This record gives sequence, C-alpha cells and structure tokens, in this order.
Amino acid sequence: MASELLQLPTRMLRLGMTLPYDVYDATGKLMFARGQVLRDSPLARSLLNGGAWVRAEDTAEYQKALAHRMDTLMHQDAVLADITGAEIRFRFEAEAPRVDLPPREAWADLLMHTHSLLKEAEPVDFLPRLARLREQLLARARTQPDATLLQLIYESGQTYEDYSARHALLTLLLAELVATPLQLPDPLRTALHGAALTMNYGAGPAHDRLAAQAEAASPAQRQQLAAHGERAAQRLQALGVRDPIWLDAVRLHHDAGPGPLASRPPGEQLARLLRRLDIYGAKLAPRRSRAALSGAAAARAVYLDEAQQPDEAGAALIKAVGLYPPGSGVRLASGEVGLVFKRGHSANAPLVAALLGRSGTPLSAPVPRDTRLATHAITASLAPAELRLRVNLDALLKL
Repeated sequence: MASELLQLPTRMLRLGMTLPYDVYDATGKLMFARGQVLRDSPLARSLLNGGAWVRAEDTAEYQKALAHRMDTLMHQDAVLADITGAEIRFRFEAEAPRVDLPPREAWADLLMHTHSLLKEAEPVDFLPRLARLREQLLARARTQPDATLLQLIYESGQTYEDYSARHALLTLLLAELVATPLQLPDPLRTALHGAALTMNYGAGPAHDRLAAQAEAASPAQRQQLAAHGERAAQRLQALGVRDPIWLDAVRLHHDAGPGPLASRPPGEQLARLLRRLDIYGAKLAPRRSRAALSGAAAARAVYLDEAQQPDEAGAALIKAVGLYPPGSGVRLASGEVGLVFKRGHSANAPLVAALLGRSGTPLSAPVPRDTRLATHAITASLAPAELRLRVNLDALLKL
C-alpha cells in the first residue's frame, strides 16, 4: 500500500458507529470499508482490542474536520462539555468507482455506498451518485457476468442484513442480463436500470426492518408499504428524474399484471419485467422469519404467473441466468455437493465447483464439474441453509 498506515486508538471506535474511514489490519488488508456500521462480531471485537489501522491521510482529514467542528462550537459559545465531547461524522463519497479494491472488498464498498444513498432523506447530487453506482456494477457485470452473479446471489442468500441495498444491486444485475434476450433498445434498458435501483426508494428502511424481524408484517407495516411504488416515483421526480418510462416502471412495479409484454406501453412493460426480477431476488434472500429458497425454487416462482401460466418475463429471466444460477448450491449425481460458478450451454447444465465429496468430507480445493456429463448431472437444487459448509468465495471467483 502506497500510503502509511497508522494504528487507530480504540477510544475512537465503538460498536454501532459508522466508520468515517477505511480500516485495515496491520498487513494492510482492508477489514471494513468507510461508511460501514461496526456491528458486533469477532472481527469488530478484534478492532476494539487495538488491531485497527487507518491510512495516515484519512486520519489527518478526520482531525482537520474535527478541529473545524470544535472551532464552530467555540464561536457559537457552546458549553465546554459540548466542545470537549465533540464528535464528527463525515461522509466520503468517491467521485469514481474504486478500481483498486479486490472483488470482495469492491462489492462491500459498492454495497455500502448503495445503502447510504438509498436511505438518505435529502440526498445531495442524487442522480450523479446513482449513475456512478449503476456504472460501477454494470462495468463488472459486462466483463465478469458469472463472477458478479456468483458473488451477489451467494452473499444475498447468506444474510438478511442490508437487505434493501443488496436487493437493489441484484435487481440491477438481473435487469442488465435479461435486457439482452428481450432485445430492449438502449433507452428502455437505461430506464430499466434506473428503475431496478430505485423501485423501493424511500421504503428501504421498512423493508430492512421486515427482513430482520421474526414475526410476520403487522397491519401497520403493510399499510406503510402499500403504494410505495407511487411514493417512490414522486420522490424520484422531485430529485430530478425526468424519464417517464423510468418513473412509470417504478410506479407500477407491483401493479402490472400477467400477460404478454408487447401490447403494453413501455413503462408498463418494464414494470412487469421488474416485478418478476423483484420476486426472484426476494426468493433467493432470507429473512429472519423464513429461509431463502433454492435457485430452482426461485426460478419456478417467476416462470409461472399469477394464473399459473408460463410468464414471458419470467421465462426471459430464467433463460438469462439459468435454472441453477451462479451462487446457488446443488447436489450432483456423483454424491458431491457444490456451488454453481458459471452458467452453461443450457439453463439446466451449469458449471459447478464441487466442495464436498460423496462422503460428505470437504474437498481441499473446489473442483470444477461439467453437469452435462451424466456422472455429474444435477440431482437437487439446494437452498443456502442446506449448504452446510464454509465456502471460500475468493477461490471460486478465480475459477
């Protein structure tokens, strides 16, 4: 790392705080990205025990900002207790995607910025920041589509934390992948991208609370979420979104019913497509009250419409990502258990990394399997909770 690392005093860290800078271990490996909440975990506890390091320039910026805050309080004749206890939280927003981070850290950085932008009540520079998030994910999706799917689908299935931000990014990725088989023209593709990121704008905190609670949604919560598409469209328009197709897709994404896409107005076409992407991503993610579904079960949920008929939008999605998408677990005819890491030549024959041998013993390294072969054919799609092993995602991303 080019910049000097300085050890951070533990008094400057506490559980629940939003980190104002990147935090590293003593070797220079990124542990937490700035803007992340320091939740209680063994890793967070190790930080509190004195193992945190920061870039020198970040610390200098922090001290400068803190000094400015204290000077302001002094000029306002604040009481001494307020001045000596002054604390600052300031946000670092990157002007361009951070290309210096490895895939896992880059994903955490992107997730953090998405969470920050979508939860702000009065965001500054909303549209430019939204455009940067979109381009950062799409750049990875276009160069490494399977690796990006692997990472987002696998990690979305592991936790209900940051549900709304993870869901927005996964929906954006799915929107990009499904736009090609549907031959969406560029203006509609761009509108779909924007709607995918913002369809739940303003309702993110409510969705996050629902994901984290053990009980079913209360009548008050259901009322809060009712017509959230209309409210999101109104907020987006107030923030400068002028594309009527984008706004219609957000407004109608819970109201566009089944049926062919071609006969609909453009905004309703995208709304119907967005609804199927929304359902698919939600089925792949757990909540505290329910487990995530397997890849095949999520595919079945979107392939058939509300009348249990084949759905054009759902079929296009399955064609794009496969019946067993990257990031989902499977059992093979050989008895091995693994994780899909790449889409195959057909929707039901992806490439799988075997992780458990037929005896149930973890393999020393992931072993690629071609499921077109009868000996390695997929016999079952596994939900995330059924994949009872520690997955080395970094190793899979190198395959």
